[in-house]
Amino acid sequence: MNKAELVDAVSGAAETTKKDAELIINIAIQTIIQQVSQGHKVTLVGFGAFGSRSRKARVGRNPKTGESVVVPPKTIAAFKAGTSFAKAVSKKR
Repeated sequence: MNKAELVDAVSGAAETTKKDAELIINIAIQTIIQQVSQGHKVTLVGFGAFGSRSRKARVGRNPKTGESVVVPPKTIAAFKAGTSFAKAVSKKR
C-alpha cells in the first residue's frame, strides 16, 4: 500500500474527502517526525512506538580497497511494533 492508497482507505473509513484525509495523514506524519527529531518518543498504543537510537562510532572497511575507515556516531530513526500490531502480522504468515 502506498500513500495514495492509504488516503483512499482512510477517507472511505472516515467518510471524509480524500483531501481532508491526506491533510490529516500529512499532519500526523510531520508531527511524528518533528517530535522524534527533537528526541521525544511517540507511542501509539496497539500500533507501536517511534523513537531514535544512537549508534556508536565504529571501524568499518572500504569494500573496494579493504582499507579501515572510521564510521562516525549517528542517531537513527527507530520503530518498535506494538503487541497488537506484532500479533496481527504474525497471524497472517
